[in-house]
Amino acid sequence: MTPTSTSDGLSPRSFWLLRVAGLVSNFDRFSIGPMLVLVAAQWNVPLSTVAMAASAYFLCYGLMQPVWGVVSDRLGRVWVLRWSLAGAALAALVSAVAPTVTALVVVRAVAGAFFAAAISSALTYVGDTVPAASRQRHMSDLMTMFALGTALATLVAGALADAVSWRLVLLLPGLVAGYLAVAMRRLPEPEREPLTSWTTPMRIALRSRWQWYVMGVAFVEGVVLLGLLTYLAPAMQSRGVPSTVAGAVSALYGVGAMVSARIVRRVAGALGPVVLIVVGGTLAVLAYATAAVSLATPALVITALLLGGGWSFLHSTVQSWATELVPAARATGIALFGVALYGGSAVASAVAADGAARGRYSSLFLIGAVLLVPLTAVAAVGRARHRRSGSRPQSSAPHGKPGSRDARRVLGGQR
Repeated sequence: MTPTSTSDGLSPRSFWLLRVAGLVSNFDRFSIGPMLVLVAAQWNVPLSTVAMAASAYFLCYGLMQPVWGVVSDRLGRVWVLRWSLAGAALAALVSAVAPTVTALVVVRAVAGAFFAAAISSALTYVGDTVPAASRQRHMSDLMTMFALGTALATLVAGALADAVSWRLVLLLPGLVAGYLAVAMRRLPEPEREPLTSWTTPMRIALRSRWQWYVMGVAFVEGVVLLGLLTYLAPAMQSRGVPSTVAGAVSALYGVGAMVSARIVRRVAGALGPVVLIVVGGTLAVLAYATAAVSLATPALVITALLLGGGWSFLHSTVQSWATELVPAARATGIALFGVALYGGSAVASAVAADGAARGRYSSLFLIGAVLLVPLTAVAAVGRARHRRSGSRPQSSAPHGKPGSRDARRVLGGQR
C-alpha cells in the first residue's frame, strides 16, 4: 500500500479520477438526446437523420464493452483508461467541428466506442484494489458520480446548446477526457495475473456459472430499470406536458440515484447485500406501481425519484457482486455484465415501442412492476447463495489474483 492510499487500498486522488471518468462518459452519452431538435433545425434535416448519431453512439458503446474488457485483462487497466480517454477526447473534439450530419454520425460512433471503456474500467479498477468487504461503499460513490453525469446531461445539455451552441456541449467532455488521459499517467496499475492469450479472459469469464447467472439478472435489470425508463418523459408528453417539464421530471431519476447512493454508502455494511437488493427492488416496484396507477405529473415525479433509489440500492449491489465473480478476468466479466444490461435495455425499448405508440404507458409500467418481483427474488436468493458457497477466491483476492477453479484450470492449461 502506498503512503497516499486509504485503508481500502485506493488513494483519494485515484478514486477521484475514476469517478470523473465515469461522470464525463455518462454526460457525453446522454447529452445528445436533448440536442437532437436543435441540430436538425440548424442543418435543416429530418430529426430521424440526426437521431442516427445517437443510435450509432449507443450501438458502438455496447459492442465495444467486451473488446475493452479483454484488452484490459490482457494489457492493463491504466493502459485502457488512458488510451480510451485519449481517443474519446479526439473524437469529441472532431464532433464539435463536424461539417455535415454524416460526419457527425460517424464521429459520434467513434466517440461512443472510446467512451465505452470509462465506466467498466473504473468499476474494474475498484474491484482490483478494494477488498470485497468495503467495495460496496466505493461502488455507491461511483454510482453517485455516474448519476450526476446523467442528470447534468439531461438538465444542462439542452439549455447550453440553446443558449450558446450544441458544439460546445460536445466539446466539453472532450476537454475533460483529454485532461484525464494525461492526469492518469501516474495512476498505479493494479496487480493481476499475467495472461498470455487474448482468448483466455473470455474463456475464464464464460466458464463461470455465476457469471451467467448475474448476466441474466443484469439483462432483466436493463429491461425494467433502463428500457422502460425511456418512456417516462413520453408518458408525460402524451398528456400535454411540455417537453422541458417532462425532461426535468425525468432528470429527477438522477437526483434520486445520487441521494440514495449516499444512503447506501452509509448503511451497506450494516444491512448487507441481500437486504440492499430487496430494498432496491421494493423501491422500483413502488415506482412503477405508482406510474401504472396514475400518469399525472406529481405521480411521475415520485416514480422518477423512487426509480433512482431502486437503481442505487439494487443495481449498485448487483454491480459490486459482478466484480467478485472472475478475478482473473475481472474486466471481461464486468464488460459482459454491461453487455447484458444494455442489451436488456435495447430489447425493452424496442418491444415496448408499439405499446408506447398506442399510448399504453400505464400497462408498460405495470409490466415493469410485475417483472421486478421475480427479478428481486432471483437477485437476492442468488446473492445469498453465492455468499454461502464460500467463494473465497473472489472475496479474498482484491488485487485481481485468480483463485477460482475455472481460472486455475484455464491458466494452468497455458503453462
